[in-house]
Amino acid sequence: MSAIGASLARIEGIEKVTGAADYAYETTAEQETLYGWVVQSSIVTGRILDIGVDAVLALPGVVEVVTWRNAPHLEDTGDGELNVLQHAIISYRGQPVAVVIAETLETAREAANVLEVSYSAGESDVLMSPDHLRLYAPDKVNPAFETDSVIGEVDVALADAVTSIDHSYSTPALFNNPMEPHATTAEWQGGRLELVDSTQGSSVTAEQIGALFGIPGEAVHVRAEHVGGGFGSKGSPRPNVPLAAIAAKITGRRVKLAYTRQMMSSLAGYRTPTVSRMRLGADADGRLTAISHEAFSQTSTLFEFAEQTAEATRHMYAAPNRRTTHRLVALDVPTPRWMRAPGECPGMYALESAMDELAAAAGIDPIELRRRNEPERDPELDVPYSSRDLIGCMERGAELFGWAERDPRPAAHIDGRWAIGTGMAASTYPAMAQPSGAVVTAMPDGRYRLGINATDIGTGSRTVMRQIAADALDVEPEAIDIRIADSNLPKASVAGGSSGTASWGWAVTKACRELRISLQTGMTIPPDGITVTATTDAEIAAQEELSRHAFGAQFVEVRVDLDSGEVVVPRMVGVFAAGRIMNPRLARSQFIGAMTMGLGMALHEVGELDTVLGDYANHDFATYHIPACADVKDIRVEWLDEEDTHLSPMGGKGIGEIGIVGAAAAVANAVAHATGIRVRDLPIQPDKLIADLPARF
Repeated sequence: MSAIGASLARIEGIEKVTGAADYAYETTAEQETLYGWVVQSSIVTGRILDIGVDAVLALPGVVEVVTWRNAPHLEDTGDGELNVLQHAIISYRGQPVAVVIAETLETAREAANVLEVSYSAGESDVLMSPDHLRLYAPDKVNPAFETDSVIGEVDVALADAVTSIDHSYSTPALFNNPMEPHATTAEWQGGRLELVDSTQGSSVTAEQIGALFGIPGEAVHVRAEHVGGGFGSKGSPRPNVPLAAIAAKITGRRVKLAYTRQMMSSLAGYRTPTVSRMRLGADADGRLTAISHEAFSQTSTLFEFAEQTAEATRHMYAAPNRRTTHRLVALDVPTPRWMRAPGECPGMYALESAMDELAAAAGIDPIELRRRNEPERDPELDVPYSSRDLIGCMERGAELFGWAERDPRPAAHIDGRWAIGTGMAASTYPAMAQPSGAVVTAMPDGRYRLGINATDIGTGSRTVMRQIAADALDVEPEAIDIRIADSNLPKASVAGGSSGTASWGWAVTKACRELRISLQTGMTIPPDGITVTATTDAEIAAQEELSRHAFGAQFVEVRVDLDSGEVVVPRMVGVFAAGRIMNPRLARSQFIGAMTMGLGMALHEVGELDTVLGDYANHDFATYHIPACADVKDIRVEWLDEEDTHLSPMGGKGIGEIGIVGAAAAVANAVAHATGIRVRDLPIQPDKLIADLPARF
């Protein structure tokens, strides 16, 4: 029986639920450790004039205060966010201006609170808009997509369309809030830096921090055995890592440093606000003649991050005339970074909302409109899809949801104080594999030792890697001891882009198959075992040119309170075509978690920008709302039987992010169906509905 496809429990599950799993801030003896606390700027732009270091150093238990005056030199690696404490210039509110180091956490926090910093404040610009005077076209959008793409005569086709829509859709700043905030424990041992870090990739952390301190990446040892979530915010080092390393270097001691929940919004990366102008044109049969998606977002003045908001639009639907563009403005704000399905999540909210509006304008069922615009080949790349079953997802989802009974008329179903509506949207996410390495050893006692520098950020990667290895070795999973998330292991890709299982699993499969062949020779296994190390660089470079994506369809029912405007979601259904599913138990958890996050995006989450203070005002869970159990009533997930060996030998696609893509659009479409009110600016909250709600009857 194949281990792949079995619903095995997490290897580390008992450790986590009993508190035995040590995270980055929990891995060292207290008596040997100092504690760092970040002091953040209280102005948006300007200069530091003075810092009252002497008064704080006089406090009992304070060991050192690190500022730009005594911090070691860091190399310029092109990421201004990481070049911390190098000068007195302030580029955004919340930027680190000092680190207080003390014998206890409480002392460090109290000393940081009384540290006096005086500034000379400058003018600031923190508000993104699609008509900002400093908008520009970046050279590339994340990670390396073309900024603009134009095919055909878009404006002519839009003018000639039988049915067309022209609307803008916006999403606010959204914040990564994993259960474990960013945290690092740092210690220098001679010229070698030891880090225990809450990271999504120890290899990339070792390389980038090594470059920052002017030492080889091999001289930085990074471990991340347990990571309490990331959502992209830990996909590359954030300021906590160099700050901890600087503190350890100056004191000559081991130092722990962690963000508070309030620090996360400015120092952990966030989803940029986006505006998408969508223009769609269709002929009399509802077939798209033109698609135009103009995307606008923000970055910081320290580092350019360009969200690929319109990229998914390039691959979804057939249309002979197509335009996708990205424009960016550098503001006096923290740097946006990755957040679950960056680009695809806000971009597909806009596209799938626009498709729903086009369906209504054309008098066509939303599923049927998408069916009529199903492409035979990728419309942007003009290559075949490795596999694509969006239609199968929509059909199965419609069956599970009961879509056939839907009355298409808006505001047609009023039940007492509730307006009831349903909506759907398509989902997609790229299916990627990155070069990675793995090492496996056969021991004389019949056991195997697997080493893969994968990071398990709560997805179950440990368990799935052991299942993949068991299949390749043809042994029971229990015969394999696995070690992960250590930069001393062969280099591996980050846990991001829904590419981890495909990337690491390919390397594991290759190493285990090669070991199995070696063992078939009948050689005697020596006491230290027989070891095989494999990398997949050559295989991935040789992949044929195909369009590789996962697809899905999401269905939502909403009830809107006609007295208050409150929106509740009694049920959601998601059906996905994501290749071979490695572990159904873990996969279901990933899909449900992502769909819940999409629900939060639709109804709850918003960074409230204070343009006077130049900062987002809601820095905690009391004011930044995320879905709770009461908001998530009934979520049903299924997946189609699909195996795509064009991506990896295991036949699977990534599943960590596709569940959030399209979820917010499905909610918005359901609200429009329930009330007749189209909210195009997320989140959908009562104040955007209450004035125009239909009357009770």
